Amino acid sequence: MSQPAKSTSHPTWTRRDLNARQAILVACFAMAVVVGLDLADNNRLGFTFSLGFVLIVVTVAMGVDLQSLFQAGVFPPMLLIGTLAVVAMFWPDAIRVNGLAQDAGFIARLIAATIDHGKTLVVGHGLALGIIALRIATAPDRQPSTSST
Repeated sequence: MSQPAKSTSHPTWTRRDLNARQAILVACFAMAVVVGLDLADNNRLGFTFSLGFVLIVVTVAMGVDLQSLFQAGVFPPMLLIGTLAVVAMFWPDAIRVNGLAQDAGFIARLIAATIDHGKTLVVGHGLALGIIALRIATAPDRQPSTSST
């Protein structure tokens, strides 16, 4: 005998959103790959780094579950500064900023790199926050009920 079809009010495809920990781990791994590719290509952080950062933080905002949207919202600055800190520590010559002395230390390179990539942070964080706002506004529990009881 065949089973009767189940009628559900939600779509038949399932959402498999990541929790905050999973999204952060995947994002850190992806950022490491982007930095590795950018450093291997031209031995400095450039457009590949900026584009990769924006795509990663937007993907995190789209891929986390609704309970993890706060973490996705505060994550972009931490990802950028953390990544720049690792690069400044292990590959200081990869950070090239106009006016920065060749013998600049870790803190000077980190601050200069953060300022230099400020537009990247503003664009990525702004897009991520916009996506988070859209996800909150269109969350299933915020939609008006169509059933009349």
